[in-house]
Amino acid sequence: MHRNAVRTATAFLAFAPTVASAHPGHDGAGLIHGFLHPLGGVDHIIAMVAVGLLAARLGGRALWLVPVSFVVTMAGAGLAGIAGAGLPYVETGIAFSVVVLGAVAVFRVAMPVAAAMGLVAFFAVFHGYAHGIEMPETASGLAYGAGFVVATVLLHGIGIGLGLLVARERLRVASN
Repeated sequence: MHRNAVRTATAFLAFAPTVASAHPGHDGAGLIHGFLHPLGGVDHIIAMVAVGLLAARLGGRALWLVPVSFVVTMAGAGLAGIAGAGLPYVETGIAFSVVVLGAVAVFRVAMPVAAAMGLVAFFAVFHGYAHGIEMPETASGLAYGAGFVVATVLLHGIGIGLGLLVARERLRVASN
């Protein structure tokens, strides 16, 4: 019953019309504003936790390779956004990231580590670019970028922690 409730809630949030929304209200400069920016959008939270869940499900070296591939790609795309490079369909890419990464996590899709790295890196382009173009003009690029990277790593860590707890609980139930 609990598993179905989680899947239903995830599906509802994934298809809610505000999922791929910009994250206004974090005007200002610096680390704190960069940190708060990704935490202000349910789209980023769901996608980042899903990346952590995927990494935990794959285990081993995926525990760090999958999140690192997301963070490195996101940072590069953020720099491209700050530099004014163009990228079409950003909000659509973010929305698809929530649906696809959420589905991969909820339905426990198995895949090779390299495929998982490629999948999350693809979606990281859209998230990073959005953060880059939404950076306030008064912000220090380095401090703001460090803030949103730290928040993203934190969300990945929450997903990894949840994934490892679920795996441990499954083992406990299976052994009884």
